[in-house]
Order: sequence, then structure tokens, then C-alpha cells
Amino acid sequence: MRKKNLVMLAVAMAAILSAAAVAQSNTGTVKGVCKDFAGKPIAGATLNWTNLNTGRKYAIKTNNKGEYFSLGIDPGKYNVSLVQDGKELYNFQNFPVGLEEVTLDFDLQKEQAKQAAGAGLSPEELKKRQEEAAKAQKENNTVKALNEKLAAAKTASDAGDFDTAIAQLNEATQMDATRDLIWFKLAEAYRNSALKQTDSDEKKKRLEQAVIDDQKAVDIKKAAYDAATTKKPEDAKTLAAYYNNLGDADGRTGKVDDAVKAYDAAAQVNPEGAAGYYFNQGAVLTNAGRIDDAIAAFDKAIAADPTKADAYYQKGVNMVGKAKTDNSGKVIAPPGTAEAFNKYLELQPNGPYAETVKQMLEYIGSKVDVNYGKQKTKK
Repeated sequence: MRKKNLVMLAVAMAAILSAAAVAQSNTGTVKGVCKDFAGKPIAGATLNWTNLNTGRKYAIKTNNKGEYFSLGIDPGKYNVSLVQDGKELYNFQNFPVGLEEVTLDFDLQKEQAKQAAGAGLSPEELKKRQEEAAKAQKENNTVKALNEKLAAAKTASDAGDFDTAIAQLNEATQMDATRDLIWFKLAEAYRNSALKQTDSDEKKKRLEQAVIDDQKAVDIKKAAYDAATTKKPEDAKTLAAYYNNLGDADGRTGKVDDAVKAYDAAAQVNPEGAAGYYFNQGAVLTNAGRIDDAIAAFDKAIAADPTKADAYYQKGVNMVGKAKTDNSGKVIAPPGTAEAFNKYLELQPNGPYAETVKQMLEYIGSKVDVNYGKQKTKK
């Protein structure tokens, strides 16, 4: 009985081993190590293996050491490409895969050296190429990491979690402190977080930090803008946006004169947006109680864009602030007050301030002129 069982066990084991042998013989195994132009491992890249006979494709990822490994690869000739962040770094053509394990390494430094030797490059020229390639690879890696930090900060900010956004962006500045966009976003996160603070000291601290970071963004962008031989409109708009945010942060910290300078700089760099920058300047001056300066700022906004209704309204409000009362109790408003309010009603008869404007006109003893602005056209 025991002998029979041993025979049956031997038969079963033979069947299992035979089946395993058949399964192993149908496919092959591939592996390798990927290194960049500086000889460092390429982590998180993809090896795309394309079978030239069947068209079947395999996508294999590299680990942190730049290594890759995969079982179950059909035998045949393959085109193999190394891709990172959507960009092909190198490829091999007609690479054979059999039933045994094969190794295909990607060493970009060595491959470049081979190409240089074939092209007759000197060692110095080869070294220069390798350094340029390594620099480009490093830049790509840095940009990728910074974009990840920016994306994480945006997700946190959208959720109202500004402290997390600040932490992510501070880490980004440690990675590379030369990126104006990072400082701009960091300042924005500090400013938004300050508005949520109930402690006045903490609020002030965060607003002051916003000023510091906005200034860094301006300095970096302005240096690049001034150095450029061709001034691109999009760069001008970006620099103006930085100045605009700096003006807002300055105004919130009580640095009114600095805010005025920032808004003036924004208007100078990007005249197309001047109306908005001068309007913001007028708002800061209004909050500071500098009525005459505020009126002047709103006049500049109107000059830049005569259709900016809110600028007429804010100008009128500031002019009412200068109104006086005579001995009979009649309100005497400065010349042009009624005109400013009626211009607002002409541009936005049903605007958000329309009812307030009508009350203001009544307060200064002036009527609503429904034909304001039409008489000149008719004439």
C-alpha cells in the first residue's frame, strides 16, 4: 500500500513539474537598469516594449534604483523606448527576446559617449554635451517636483486649508528659490490665511510675510523682464499682477505709500490693465482716509477706461465726503459730484449701487438725470 502511494505521488509530481516546465517555456523575462546622462538612476520612468511580430505592447516601470523587471514577455523582436514625463529619452530597435532571461540596460551617459565617438567629437566636446544633458535632466526633475508642490498647494487652498498650502510652497522654495511663481503663490496663501485669523498679531504677521514674498516674486520677475531683449505681453501682464498683489498686501499692512507705488508700477508695465490697478489704488487710499488722493486715483482709472462704472461711484462717494453744509442746512457737494453719480447710473442703471447713488443724489440736493450722457450724443 505504501509503495503504491509513493508511485502515485511520483507520478503527480512529474505531472506538476512537466506542466511548470511547459508554462515557463512559453514566455521570456526581461530586466535592466536605467541611468541618466550623469550616471544616476532614472526612477519612475517607463520602458515601452513593442513586439514587432504581433504588435503587443508591455509597459514596465523603473523603481527608485532605476531597475525594472518583468515576467511573461512573448518571444520575438522588440522596439524598446525609455520614456519619462512623456518624453522619450532613448530607444533600442529589434532587440531579441527568447525563452530565457535577457538584460537590456539604458545607460545614457555611455550611449552618448558612443555617439560622440562615432561623430568624431573630442573628449572636451563630449564632456560639454554630457554636462548640458545632465543639466537639462536636473531641470526637468526640478520642474516636475515643483509642479507637484504647486498642485498640492492649490488643492489645499481650494479646500480652505491655507496652512497646508503654505507648508507645501515653503518646501518648494527650499528646493528652488529662483522661481517667481512659487513666491507669488506663497504670498497669496499667506494673505488668504491672514483673513481667517482671529488674533490680530497673527493676522499682521501673515500679511507682513505676504509683503516679503510678493516683493521676492516682483524682484525675480522684473530682473528677467528687464534682461529680456524682447518684451512679451504675457510677461508684462504677469509682472503687473505681481505688483498688483504687492500693492494689496502693502495696503493691508498700512504701507499706503508703498501700495501706491506698486499700483503705479503695475499700470506702467501693463497699460491695458491700468484702470483696474488705479481703481485698487483708489480703494487703498479711501480706506486710509486720503480722500483727495483717492479721487485722483479714481480719475486715473476713469481716464484709462471711461466705461468703468464703479470708478465713477467711488469717486462720487469720496467727493460726498468733502461736502459741507451751509447756514441753512443745505449740503454743498464739490463740483462734479452729481456728474460722477449720474455717469454711474448711465453706465449701470440697474447696478448694485444704483439705489445708493439715487439716495446720494437726493442727499446733496441733486436730481437723477435720466438723460445724462445722451444730450451730447443728441447734439
